[in-house]
Amino acid sequence: MPITLPPRIQRAIAALLARYYALEQFRRLAILWIAGTILLGATTWLCSSLALSFATAASAFLVVIVLLSLLDSFASSVFFGVLAGGLLNYYFVLPRHTLEVRDVQDIAALVAFLVCSLAVTTLVRRLRVSAEVQREQARLLELTNDAFVVRDMDGIVTGWNRGAETLYGWTREEAIGRPAIEVLAPTQPELKAELDRQMRTTGRWEGELTHHHRDGSEIHVAARWSMQFDERGNPLRVLESNSDITEKKRADEALRRSQAAYLAEAQRLSRTGSFGWNTAEAAIHWSDETFRIFGYPVGESASLEMFHARVHPEDSVRVRQVLGAAATGSDGFDFEYRLLMPDGSVKHVHAVAHAMANGGGAPHYIGAVSDVTESREAYATLDRLQADLAHASRVSVLGELTASIAHEINQPLAAIAANGDVGLRWLSRPDPDMDELREINQAIVDDARRAADIITRIRAMAGRKATQQGRVLLDDVIGEALLFLRHELQSRGVTVTQQLALAAPPVLGDRIQLQQVVVNLAVNSMQAMAQAESPDRRIAIRTSLPDAGMIRCTIEDSGPGISADHQARLFDSFFSTKQGGMGIGLPICRSIIEAHGGVIAADSAATGGGGASFSFTLPVAGTAD
Repeated sequence: MPITLPPRIQRAIAALLARYYALEQFRRLAILWIAGTILLGATTWLCSSLALSFATAASAFLVVIVLLSLLDSFASSVFFGVLAGGLLNYYFVLPRHTLEVRDVQDIAALVAFLVCSLAVTTLVRRLRVSAEVQREQARLLELTNDAFVVRDMDGIVTGWNRGAETLYGWTREEAIGRPAIEVLAPTQPELKAELDRQMRTTGRWEGELTHHHRDGSEIHVAARWSMQFDERGNPLRVLESNSDITEKKRADEALRRSQAAYLAEAQRLSRTGSFGWNTAEAAIHWSDETFRIFGYPVGESASLEMFHARVHPEDSVRVRQVLGAAATGSDGFDFEYRLLMPDGSVKHVHAVAHAMANGGGAPHYIGAVSDVTESREAYATLDRLQADLAHASRVSVLGELTASIAHEINQPLAAIAANGDVGLRWLSRPDPDMDELREINQAIVDDARRAADIITRIRAMAGRKATQQGRVLLDDVIGEALLFLRHELQSRGVTVTQQLALAAPPVLGDRIQLQQVVVNLAVNSMQAMAQAESPDRRIAIRTSLPDAGMIRCTIEDSGPGISADHQARLFDSFFSTKQGGMGIGLPICRSIIEAHGGVIAADSAATGGGGASFSFTLPVAGTAD
């Protein structure tokens, strides 16, 4: 049983040593050498008085030297070793009381004593330094909040710091000697064997583990393990450093739940759901909003069969083609399709997805699907309103051209009436000339057809028809518009010149809408020149091919031109420079051109002499259109 000094003596020794180490090095060394010399002298007197042998006295001296070496450096150990050797020679080697040594064995004994004293003191000092380092490390470990646990290769706890006591609720005395699996209580003890194998291979391991407090509560720790080996490379023990991250885990989980809740609410408000698609396993994952968009109960196991069951039959082939191409490998997809719901309603959805990195295997897609039904209905309503407004504009133009329209119709009708009267008179002859009657009858038919063509053009302009896209030659549109405006141009004294591009390609558009643009721009030019009372009234119409795949139509007049204050607002709704104008003609022209994928602009005429220049550019029709 180890001898333990009374606490008072321990405190006294500690205080004395503290005062000793607080002294300056020189003073401390002087005190030590004086005290050591006295102690060795006392040991010499005691051994001499007891008539002890050389060997016994040497052992006593060695004990004293070891004790003194604990208090200072190697130099002090050498000093005390030499001094002790001299004392042994003087008092215990024959002849005594002289430093003369006659026997070789005595010389060997003295040298052996000196070497032994130096070796022992060196070893003791190293042990003392090592102990001090260990004590300092232990002190530092006690200061940290992290739990440090040392266990041997059998899993028995051999070290347990204050941080471990706080974290796990076991005192040092209770933990040491117990299996680590008992005091740490990991949630997955079966992982220990795998982690130990990894430790034997690499000597280190880092990761997150879940342990339990003594009261059973869970503790999440960031663990760092390090294995210590002996000089032969055999594992000795494992040092575990466990940092408590329980609160961080709880905060992260709370944040994740909060973010998930916010994301779910944002998806619900925006009617946008998310999905994942693993093409290798044909497995898909839907968010709650995606279930709601497709009309399935939230929480069901999503599948491709559920998806295809909702796709509108008219879009099914196209959807399968897009997904088939994605399954074989692509960057992603972005398209719209329709859903046919169980109640018969139709939804318009927009799906977009991109492929995740898959290391060369089957692609895995992450994407979003949005319910765009309301926006599609809003666009349809807007298209109807724009069509209604364009129709109103055409009717308004027809109202402004009433006199010209009446004149256009009256001309063939008057010719029909005159030719009819002539025919009746010729029929009253006793012997009518049938060739003349046939000729005048043909004239009546031609005039009737001309009147019918005029009425057809008017009905087309005034009619309310759905947009009909087709391949249209812009030169034909311009010719039909000028034919419609022929009498109005003549009555206003306007000269029209045309400079049309040779072999101009067709555009893809609605013939009536494009004709309305040309009519509106020409009528605006005529009205502007009449309002300014221009003596020389000219309109020049040109078509050109400015860029590959584009065709441009320019209409210039010799009117007053465009004011710099008005140019920026010309295409604004309800803005007009004419007295009593509605301000809808040019905005409608812009909406029609933009709906055809083109642009329209206004500027001063490039021919000089003032005037305005309006031009619109349209994409030519492709070979597949």
